[in-house]
Amino acid sequence: MNSLSFPARKCASNPTLVVLGFRRQIIYHLHFWALIAVLPLVFVQWRQEHYLLSLLLVLFCVNSVLVIAFLRWRRVYFLHGWPFVVLAMVSSAYSMVINGHAGLYWAYPTAAATFFLLPLRPASASSIVFVVVIATIAFLGFPQSDFWRITFSLGLTCVFVMVFAWLVGQLKEELTRLATTDPLTGCLNRSQLADILNSQIQMRERYERVSSLVLMDLDHFKTINDRWGHVTGDRVLKEAVVRIRKRLRESDQLFRIGGEEFMLVLPETRQRDAERLAQQLLNNISAAPFVNEIPLTASAGVTEVSKGETWSTWLNRADQALYSAKRQGRNRWVSSKDIKPGTSVSAPSAI
Repeated sequence: MNSLSFPARKCASNPTLVVLGFRRQIIYHLHFWALIAVLPLVFVQWRQEHYLLSLLLVLFCVNSVLVIAFLRWRRVYFLHGWPFVVLAMVSSAYSMVINGHAGLYWAYPTAAATFFLLPLRPASASSIVFVVVIATIAFLGFPQSDFWRITFSLGLTCVFVMVFAWLVGQLKEELTRLATTDPLTGCLNRSQLADILNSQIQMRERYERVSSLVLMDLDHFKTINDRWGHVTGDRVLKEAVVRIRKRLRESDQLFRIGGEEFMLVLPETRQRDAERLAQQLLNNISAAPFVNEIPLTASAGVTEVSKGETWSTWLNRADQALYSAKRQGRNRWVSSKDIKPGTSVSAPSAI
């Protein structure tokens, strides 16, 4: 039963994959326990000569087995829950027609499971249709008092589960945001760095689509904290991020990877375009003083992804270019192309 816990354990450094891992566990358990509950009913309905319902339940069980198998061995969500929802709803409605109240009992877990398997909007739409169908069957085949009880109890069940699913979705988005962004500046943090860089490398390998990195560090930032205090330093950091974002495209991604160090991932960007952007960013930062009339400059290292390299190698080349810029006097950018292969670049004494 713990076969799908691997995403949560192995990908604990990536909050998005952690959420995906737990969602897969929910899907896995729903299909597993539904299979355990429904499988005996196949034989019960067959013995009662309800052959069509028995066939529907067989299809439901086959789908559950396929979903479990695909999740277990291929980590793929087979048909994204739709067979479960459709077969469960049809089986519940048909069972209610031929079995009366005995079939009604399966409508409630079906309604609840829908919101765990489908996105909120299609789950809500499917539930409305389901409630209408069940209400129609109850109106035609049950006493009027039962019709009202069934309609309102099933409708309220759907509403309660819908609200719960919506709140869980909001909580998931907020927790993911908190786990993947820097609380001070709103930049991305290190949690997704490797995955994003790897995705750009894959685009380079498969489709020849280049990307570039700009690694940027604010010059002598420690002096600001020492002289004006950390509160002022935080205000300077936030203002620096605002100035950087003014020059970025929607597709560009900005990370804060250290106290005053930032990384820009620039998809579909050649080295020369990244160099031009780096110069514009440095100009934006040095153009006007910050709070308390604090002057500030920045240094940057620029590099384009090369074929066959890892994300750590790519980042290291940008890092060497940044340190080279600092050693040359700061307030400038250096391209990784200007650093000879095999050259060891040490960090300056005070960054």
